[in-house]
Amino acid sequence: MSTRIGILGYGNLGRGVECAVRQNDDMELVAVFTRRNPESVSILTETAKVCNIADVEQWKDRIDVMIICGGSATDLPEQTPEYVKSFNVIDSFDTHAKIPEHFANVDAAAKAGGHIGIISVGWDPGMFSLNRLYANAILPEGKDYTFWGKGVSQGHSDAIRRIEGVKNAKQYTIPVDAALDAARSGRNPELTTREKHTRECFVVLEEGADAAKVEETIKTMPNYFADYDTTVHFISEEELLANHSGIPHGGFVLRSGVTGWEKENKHLIEYSLKLDSNPEFTASVLVAYARAAHRLAKEGQSGCKTVFDIAPAYLSAKSAEELRASML
Repeated sequence: MSTRIGILGYGNLGRGVECAVRQNDDMELVAVFTRRNPESVSILTETAKVCNIADVEQWKDRIDVMIICGGSATDLPEQTPEYVKSFNVIDSFDTHAKIPEHFANVDAAAKAGGHIGIISVGWDPGMFSLNRLYANAILPEGKDYTFWGKGVSQGHSDAIRRIEGVKNAKQYTIPVDAALDAARSGRNPELTTREKHTRECFVVLEEGADAAKVEETIKTMPNYFADYDTTVHFISEEELLANHSGIPHGGFVLRSGVTGWEKENKHLIEYSLKLDSNPEFTASVLVAYARAAHRLAKEGQSGCKTVFDIAPAYLSAKSAEELRASML
């Protein structure tokens, strides 16, 4: 029997989930829920319904897993604890510092409702988190390094677009090659924020805007650019649309460690991603964990989980026997 999927929120991530569900034969998209007028939202799956978010409770018995595709800043802290009362849910909450608080809120609501909630699913947090855990368990004496990019940071791009005089903008986070090489060397260097990444900004100005003032505002923006070497390019809107319309991303997780009685042997574990579409890859991870959520729910489990709590076999459409024969 297929897993019946609902999508709550139909932006870039929601559209990615719709595409990912289509690639999994054991899944079926049954409904998309939106805050917009449903008649104004056009989806690709002809058999699925588009509904207003106000009607979500009417679908309690018709959806096995609800994939919540809102933003981490304001949507998910409210939506995930609310909807896990009625559904098994997955989210991609990615504010690392607030994950413990979010977990506690979702866990209480999930247990009260008798459902499964899997939070912070994606590639970081998510796949990168798993690789950090595996590497730390295997090489207890060592050092972790995480590099992001080259890729578009949607939050940083949005921060630039909010500056007075900016019409549009894209910002790329770029690992510094020398820092990446140093992390791979086995010397376990201490690397500062500025040493690990640079930021490159492509900005379209409003007519009459002061370019020098905009550039200074970007480069001194606390929490976003002040701690980085930042380059600002002013370009036309046509060039931005032609050359910077995608949402690529990726990165590297490394652990450099030692083994041996005298710690004489060095080892490097490295996991890397190169993504044409950040939201579509994140969506693909969400859909794999939706399969796990459905299986856990059928076993009678409830409460909040993270990627650390899910056995790898629960992610796969293959049976345990097929996995042992083909992948072990």
